[in-house]
Amino acid sequence: MGKIDWENQIGRRLRLRDLHVFSIVAQRGSMAKAAAYLGVSQPAVSEVIADLERTIGVRLLDRGPYGVEPTVYGHALLKRGTIAFDELKQGIKDIEFLADPTAGELRIGCAESVSNATLPAIIHRFCQQYPGIVLHIDNVVSPDLKFTELRDRSLDLLISRALMPFSHQDDLNVEMLIEDDAVVAAGAHNPWTNRGQVDLAALANESWLLTPPGSWLHTILTEAFRERGLPMPKPSLLTFSIHLRASLLALGPYVTAFPATFFRANADRFAMKALPIDLPVRSWPVAIVTLKNRTLSAVAQLFIAHLRAFARSIPAEPQPVQKSA
Repeated sequence: MGKIDWENQIGRRLRLRDLHVFSIVAQRGSMAKAAAYLGVSQPAVSEVIADLERTIGVRLLDRGPYGVEPTVYGHALLKRGTIAFDELKQGIKDIEFLADPTAGELRIGCAESVSNATLPAIIHRFCQQYPGIVLHIDNVVSPDLKFTELRDRSLDLLISRALMPFSHQDDLNVEMLIEDDAVVAAGAHNPWTNRGQVDLAALANESWLLTPPGSWLHTILTEAFRERGLPMPKPSLLTFSIHLRASLLALGPYVTAFPATFFRANADRFAMKALPIDLPVRSWPVAIVTLKNRTLSAVAQLFIAHLRAFARSIPAEPQPVQKSA
């Protein structure tokens, strides 16, 4: 294909509606399904796609007996079109916020251990100040650092625990918010909570509730047992669910590990106590993650300002966890 004349081929002929129809066809995988979704006839959809291909000068979709699939050119247009529509949506959100600074919405991805430790106080303060703003909080598992929802722009920002360096994530802005450490805990009625001293080796045969291998807490415990020349205990349960592990502590003689921020915020609620065990010091920061080349809405910037204010309010040195006497 030759060089595309932006002014004559694109600037005067390409419409946002054409890009929208093309996006729906690609999502649905067929002209008929796209037409049904858009509430128009299939010939109308086919005409839009044909005009779009003529305007750009390349085939955007491969047609087959089972539907359509974007070509390499189609994927390139979809990628940039998604960004264009997202920026337009962000602009509309900014206009809405300027018209009414007390209204809007924000989509936030957050690890469960963060949302149950640091977020409640922040959200309460934010919602009290801006009751018209709706916050959507989605639980995400942060150890994989794929951040699919952030990259496809279905989330505005992530509050993530950083398990590994972000240096290879060139498309992300990463702002460290707080540091965290780990606590070994048991239910308040567990006999181990009445010991003045607890040796980690003595817990090797206990019923452990662990996060899956590769997670930060699992790695910390593996290092701690390795330092004592011991293998990692066989777990009774492997789960990322911090609520499930906390609830089980009250039901049986289980032992687990939590982020210290979660433990301090929820020890009384779940009737659990920390065991006096020193674990290897390993940084586990909580970070705000956004896309570099995405314009944040005014509401997103407002919420991030609240996150920063919360982080500044935390003492430089973490408060010590109460250990059983």
